[in-house]
Amino acid sequence: MKKNFKLGVIGCGFMSSAIIKGAINGKILSAEQIYVSDINQDSLDKIATLGVKTTQDNIDLVNKSEIVLFAIKPQNLNDVLLNIKGCKCNKFISIMAGVKKKKIKSTFPSAKIARCMPNTPCSIGSGAVGLDLSDFKCNRDKGFITKLMSSFASVVLVDEDKLNAVTGVSGSSPAYFYLFLKGIIESGVKHGLNYEDAKTLAVSTMIGAGKMVQENSEKSLDDLINAVCSKGGTTIQAINTYNDCELSKITEKAIDACVKRASELENL
Repeated sequence: MKKNFKLGVIGCGFMSSAIIKGAINGKILSAEQIYVSDINQDSLDKIATLGVKTTQDNIDLVNKSEIVLFAIKPQNLNDVLLNIKGCKCNKFISIMAGVKKKKIKSTFPSAKIARCMPNTPCSIGSGAVGLDLSDFKCNRDKGFITKLMSSFASVVLVDEDKLNAVTGVSGSSPAYFYLFLKGIIESGVKHGLNYEDAKTLAVSTMIGAGKMVQENSEKSLDDLINAVCSKGGTTIQAINTYNDCELSKITEKAIDACVKRASELENL
C-alpha cells in the first residue's frame, strides 16, 4: 500500500499541535506530508488551517503514513489499538506518559517504536524532550525523528528505562519553576512592588539565568552562584537561608515523588 504521508498523527491536542507546527515551521516536513486524525472535528478544523490533511478514520491514516505518532491520552490507547489492529505500519512514535513500548508491540509485534517525553514549553518552541530511539537502527529514521523533535525542543537521547527520570527533571518541572517564581513574585509584592513589576523582574531574571547557564558551559552552577554572591552582601543571605531550609533536599524529595508516580503509572 502506498504511503502518501511521511507522518500520521493520531490525536490533535496541545502537544501534537506543537509538534506539527514545529515540523512545518522548521521545514522538517511540508504540511502536505502530514495526516492528522481526531474524534473532535473542531480540533481537526483548527489544525487544518496549517494545510495538513485531516480525518476521523484512524485506519486510513495508519495505512497511508510511513511513521505514526500516538498523541492520545493513555486511557484511550486500548480502543485505538483495537481499531487499527492489522494495519500496515511498523514505525511509531509515542508521547504518551506511562505507556511502555511493549504495550504497543502487543498489537504490532514487529514495530519499531520511539518513545519520548516532551514538556509544555515545546508549544512555544523552547521545550525539552527525552527521546528513546533504541528500536531504530536505520540512520535515516533516527535522523528524521531527532530532527522532528529538535524543531521545537532540546533533545536528549536516553533509554526507555530513563524516561521516568526525564519526567521528573523536565516533563513535570515547568510546574516547579512556576511555583518558585510565584513565591519570588509574592515576596516582591510583600516588600512594596506592584504585582506586574515584580512579575516582569522575576520572569526576565529566570529567563536570563537559564541563558547564562547555556552560554557559560565551562562554568559549574556553583561558579555561577558564587559570581552573584559577595561576602557579607545581600545574595549570600538568601542563599544561606535556602541552604538552612535544605532546598536541595526538598527538591530531591519532590522529584523522587514524581518519578515514583511515573513508575506506578507504567505498571498499571
